[in-house]
Amino acid sequence: MNYVTYYRVSTKKQGVSGLGLDAQKQTANSFLKEGDLIIKEFLEIESGKNNQREQLDQAIKFARNNKLTLLVAKLDRLSRNVSFIFTLRDSGVDFVCADIPDANTLTIGIFATIAQHEREIISRRTKDALKAKKQKGFQLGSPKNLTDFSREQAIKSIKENALNDDQWKTALLHIRLQIFELKSRGDKVTYLGLSRHLNENCIETRNFCRFHAEQIKRIMLRNGIVK
Repeated sequence: MNYVTYYRVSTKKQGVSGLGLDAQKQTANSFLKEGDLIIKEFLEIESGKNNQREQLDQAIKFARNNKLTLLVAKLDRLSRNVSFIFTLRDSGVDFVCADIPDANTLTIGIFATIAQHEREIISRRTKDALKAKKQKGFQLGSPKNLTDFSREQAIKSIKENALNDDQWKTALLHIRLQIFELKSRGDKVTYLGLSRHLNENCIETRNFCRFHAEQIKRIMLRNGIVK
């Protein structure tokens, strides 16, 4: 199959340095099967909050005119807005997300809604935690608290968390969708079954290990997911 790929980074600095872009390209290339080709690549340098995407419009137009499939490396690179993703879904162009191969024109809305919900929860928890810190008298973001070592550790932590967040987000999306599909069919939802689903789809933990039933139980309890 032949593809048109779409990548998005948030800043010009990321576009020049390749930060974030290299990971997206690696994800896209890992998705390709033998014989698949990337015909053309489109790179957008734009904030996720902005739904005016000139390069994405060009990618959609190119894919439609040449009867190609639009390949997006990561679902969250499209937009933080669910309505925007629904608009893309209804554009008439076939597209796939490399990080969530199960997503299609039927299920993309479910994935997008869940992804936005997860972002809103994380944002709200972060704001509440910072507010609580300030109320206790903590000074946030004080430069005098930063040493060279702490800066290095912070950069390392940010890079690790970026990877881990993607892995856990993908796992959570698959768990939620699998529960939805099982319940739709009237099938029983089990922790063992969910762990097998993740392992069969090559989704790994933060430590790049296989999931097990007890771990799925903890994840679901921590994120308020019910069977």
